[in-house]
Amino acid sequence: MIHTQAVAIIWKMSSVGQDVEKLESLCSVMGMQSDAATTGNSTSWMIEILSLILKDGDPSWIHSVPIWERSPWCETVVGAFTLPDQPRPRLLSSHLPVHIFPKAAFDTKAKVIYVGRNPRDILVSFYHYSKIARQLKDPGTPDQFLQDFLKGEVQFGSWFDHIKGWIRMQGKENFLFLTYEELQQDLHGSVQRICEFLGRPLAEEALGSVVAHSTFGAMKANTMSNYTLLPPTLLDHRLGAFLRKGISGDWKNHFTVAQSEAFDRVYREQMRGMPAFPWDKDLGDNGLDPEPEPETTPGSSKDSQSPHQ
Repeated sequence: MIHTQAVAIIWKMSSVGQDVEKLESLCSVMGMQSDAATTGNSTSWMIEILSLILKDGDPSWIHSVPIWERSPWCETVVGAFTLPDQPRPRLLSSHLPVHIFPKAAFDTKAKVIYVGRNPRDILVSFYHYSKIARQLKDPGTPDQFLQDFLKGEVQFGSWFDHIKGWIRMQGKENFLFLTYEELQQDLHGSVQRICEFLGRPLAEEALGSVVAHSTFGAMKANTMSNYTLLPPTLLDHRLGAFLRKGISGDWKNHFTVAQSEAFDRVYREQMRGMPAFPWDKDLGDNGLDPEPEPETTPGSSKDSQSPHQ
């Protein structure tokens, strides 16, 4: 899928039987094709934040339980077997596009947090991740991977379709859209916003603990969160780190001028008419192209009005 574009869900149900039933529905969507979590940095970041919020800032859980057990992935076999054992409220993660995400999930009171990121940085991150993730094909050359990404020929399909699909949920009371860039610029404020969304206000000391233990440096040093516990048959850290840099704008160190221009052409076409995102500033002064005005045709209400009216 689109590396680092994913969904975190707070699962709150009163019936254990309901939980299992919904989980079976969630995990059956992808046919449970993978037995390894395929995650991205911003998703892992959100899982870490949520793990700390649910424990009122106490870091014991994030230092004793692997991140993929704290928030199982619904499209993995592992997720199918671990979620029913989770204490409520439960965390669930997914990279699924909204059009194949189980519709039954939207009939619950589960709270959904969608984490977006500059797709240029996603592309670079996903390229490096594909080199260490043994379940993925070799990404090839940077030029080839760029073309595959723009055409949506990567795991879980098109980034453009993914974000355009999920963003339609914006405005619903159980949906929160955040970006990697917002988390970086104001982690404290972002955590406060997440707490308000979840209805779990924290005292300042607990809030400070969440922020301190969810920084990139803290996560990179935490073996329960940096994925080094996974065997090299799943994630080969000899070829690179899962948590690489934790910065925004690293794409500028990798894209050539030609690659940047090719990306921007597709981005402008695909995202025309969409709301502005923090990364749209990378398009330059012109920004996104506006939605074209519909053409008036003879007989339309505007044209049919008498000039004397």
